[in-house]
Amino acid sequence: MKVTEHIKQAKGSTQFSFEILPPLKGQNVQSIFNNIDPLMEFNPPFIDVTYHREEYVYKELENGLLKKQVVKKRPGTVGICAAIQNKYQVDAIPHILCGGFTKEDTENFLIDLDFLGIDNVMALRGDAVKSDVYFKPEKEGHAYASELVAQIEALNKGQYLDEELLNVSKTDFCIGVGGYPEKHMEAPSLDRDIQFLKHKIENGATYIVTQMFFDNQKYFDFVDKCRKAGITVPIIPGLKPIATKKQLNIIPHRFHVDLPESLILEIIKCKTNEQVKQVGIEWCIQQSQVLKQANIPVLHYYSMGKSDNIKTIASSVF
Repeated sequence: MKVTEHIKQAKGSTQFSFEILPPLKGQNVQSIFNNIDPLMEFNPPFIDVTYHREEYVYKELENGLLKKQVVKKRPGTVGICAAIQNKYQVDAIPHILCGGFTKEDTENFLIDLDFLGIDNVMALRGDAVKSDVYFKPEKEGHAYASELVAQIEALNKGQYLDEELLNVSKTDFCIGVGGYPEKHMEAPSLDRDIQFLKHKIENGATYIVTQMFFDNQKYFDFVDKCRKAGITVPIIPGLKPIATKKQLNIIPHRFHVDLPESLILEIIKCKTNEQVKQVGIEWCIQQSQVLKQANIPVLHYYSMGKSDNIKTIASSVF
């Protein structure tokens, strides 16, 4: 079932969803099930599965030269989605990226998803690989998520890259995209970023999931700006509880979001990461309760492969 249909069927009640990482190469799918199982009591209508593109590492040879080697640390997004749908009878949503994909790769990826009965995809540009400062698209790939959305929507209309195909089948993907309450780090302004977001909606996206935020007012202001810009699709907030003191520096650096001063002060007081984890849980519970009271259709949690703190939060909210 499509995300938009899940929201419609809920008739105004707030639903719980979450996002997982594929396991590191060498681990099996049971590690995923072990983190999903504790959260199933909250009846998630869908579960997101991230996609991790290849990375480049340089290994030194005996002659002193460096050899460039491609490494993919977390493969298996499509297989995990199939396993989730088979085991839990819950919609799994694979992330699909511009980075690392040609248009042909994208089409074949979507065909496989369609064969598996997957109804939703999350279309993202993706980040630059660690060896690059800026994002570089594949030679025959997409530079922007809006272009990726357009290709998915074209396939929904039965428009394949090979225009000579006969008797083609149309796909019917519900397309999600990312939104940034504090703007994407490469956007010149929040208003311009919202125009980029609107372009993704015009190209066929039907719902938005936001980057994490720790100040609900930034989410509410973002939604208000989107509505004034003519964006009418559901805007699902993405939430993440802080779990370690190190994240005070990592989250602003990696995700380009601000942390409220009151949250920072509470974390600084903590002597151990167990205390930090409790502060993060309590903060996220407060965020969630306020958002639920505002009749937000879905609260989406970034679990990062660990479910214990998410379960504690969901137990207090749902």
